[in-house]
This record gives sequence, structure tokens and C-alpha cells, in this order.
Amino acid sequence: MANKETIQEIVLVIIGNLVLALGVTVFILPNDVLTGGLTGIAVALEPVIHVEPTLVINVMTVALFFVGWLFLGKRFALKTLVSTICYPLFLSLLAWVVDTQFPENYFIMDRYLATIYGGILMGCGVGLIFRCGASSGGMDIPPSVLNKYFGLPVGVVMYLLDFVILIGQMVFADKEQILYGILLVLLYTVILEKVAVLGHSKIQVKILSEKNDEIRRIILRVLDRGCTVLHAQTGYTGTERDMLLTVVTNRELAKLNHLVLETDPQAFIVISSVNEVHGRGFTLQKIYK
Repeated sequence: MANKETIQEIVLVIIGNLVLALGVTVFILPNDVLTGGLTGIAVALEPVIHVEPTLVINVMTVALFFVGWLFLGKRFALKTLVSTICYPLFLSLLAWVVDTQFPENYFIMDRYLATIYGGILMGCGVGLIFRCGASSGGMDIPPSVLNKYFGLPVGVVMYLLDFVILIGQMVFADKEQILYGILLVLLYTVILEKVAVLGHSKIQVKILSEKNDEIRRIILRVLDRGCTVLHAQTGYTGTERDMLLTVVTNRELAKLNHLVLETDPQAFIVISSVNEVHGRGFTLQKIYK
């Protein structure tokens, strides 16, 4: 089972790198859209060193892989290895296809559309990689090193690096490019976060009712979901009362609401979304006693 899951994760990481490379080669580079990460560095350096961005990205990806291996250990390096091999390979292959198999300027389009399409593909690609607990390599590595040695938050450092990279490109960019660059970073960041937890999110429900015991039995027997009884005290009257806590899927929420309110129309229900749930009934098989 573990081997099957590992193979599935590797396949998803490969697909994620392919989607990421597709977004960069088809939409970002041909349309001179500003972005963060290694792509942004390569675009910023091109007017200075006159080297193809694809080559710069490939060299820096491999170099940062060895930095990760040196400072973060073999375990981190192994998680990054698939991306380090696949991303430069896909990037070079797709760049060759774009240059040789399509007419010149074939992928040049309205920069707004390129930003949207590129952001969607980049977000989906990186989101798939993160979903598997792997690293996309590249600019993930410096924040991880700073986190290990100085305790700096990875997310904050990544945003700061992207901001610095965008500033570096602004020297050679017009106002329109700057705006689209900011839009691209915001877009792919939002999408990758959504893709990384897609299908894992669940609904947490807390219920206060005079008929808690009856509702508890409904949750256990009708919905076939677990339920935890929490001891609570009301803030206004100081009344001791039990509160029910359960986690259900999005599809089960409407049925739970209906059953609870049918049992007690005065029930107090608090509903909130949770990104991921581990345990019996979700990531582990149910055990009936």
C-alpha cells in the first residue's frame, strides 16, 4: 500500500512539474510577464547577461538542489530530486517544441490573458507538488535554509523573495508589466494553496442543544460519523452543558443540518471549514464495536 501511495505521489509531482513548465514556457516567457521565483530571476538577468532564461533556470535549479542537500540533508534532497530532474527537463523540452514546432510569435497574446493562463497553470503545478509533501526545488530552498538556521517563517521569506525579484525586474519593465507581475504572483499563490488542499477539506460542526443525547445517536447511527462530547459552560447564565463536536464532508453537511434542526429547532450550531482531517473515518479505516 505504501509503495502504491509513493508511486502515486511521484506521478503527481511529475505532472505538477510538467504543468508548471507548460505555464512558464507557453505563457510567461513569450509574453514577458514578470514573476517571482527562478523564472523571475532569469527574466531579470536576461538583459544583463544575454542568456536564454530557460538555461539560467536549469542551472540555478540544479545549483539550489545541491545547496538544499548541503544545508538541509539527504531527506530533503530526495524529496526535491524528482522536481530537480523533471522541471529543467520539461522546461528545455517544451522550449524546444515552442521554438521549432510553432511559428514565431505564435504564443504571444494579450498580456492580461497570458498572466491569467500562466498563473492558473503555475498555481496548479506547484499545488500538485506541495500536495504530495514534496518541494518544487528552486526558490523553495533558500527560505527552508533560513528557517532551519534562523527560525524565519518559510511563507514570509518566500513572499519577500518574490517581492525583491519583482523589484529587480521593474528596472527594465513598464508600469503595465509591473501590475501584471504582481497579479501573477497573487494569482498563482492563491491557486496553489487551493490545489494543495483540494479534496482534503472537511466541515467541523459544533452543536449545543437540549437534546444532545438524541442528536449524538443520530450522528453515530444515521450519518455514520464519529462524535465527541465536550463539556461547556454558557457565558450568560453559567449553565453547565455538553457540546457535540463532529466532522463531516461537504455533502453530509446539509443532511446533518436537517436532522439536527428536525430534532431540536432551537439548537445552536457552529459550522467551520477545516483544511484537512486525519484519523478514523477519513484517512484511517473505520472500526465498529
